[in-house]
Amino acid sequence: MKRNPIIPFALIAVLGILAMIIFSVVGLNEQEKIANPDEGGEEVTIEDAEEISQSCIGCHGGDLEGGSAPSLQNLGSKYSQKEVRDIIVNGIEGTAMQGGLVTNEEAEVLAQWLVEGQE
Repeated sequence: MKRNPIIPFALIAVLGILAMIIFSVVGLNEQEKIANPDEGGEEVTIEDAEEISQSCIGCHGGDLEGGSAPSLQNLGSKYSQKEVRDIIVNGIEGTAMQGGLVTNEEAEVLAQWLVEGQE
């Protein structure tokens, strides 16, 4: 008894189309979350700053004392909190410091923590 060879191909095509429809519907539902990443998350506090700063240690050293990038200790004597936040958000052109590594809310908390002396 011979089977029809077109049935497996048709079944794969139907499953593929069904998967595309499902992923499209899921994507449409997630569109609002993607458009507004800073909204709806947990509130970031100054206590979270040390954890957020873990993304900085690769360049600025384990205690932020400097590595391949400048030291982040005693930043309050060089920059205002607004200037530090601007650097965190936008980076510094022509250097390895790129912006956008943390959310705006995290950048605000991290800037405050760095300027106040990482206590």
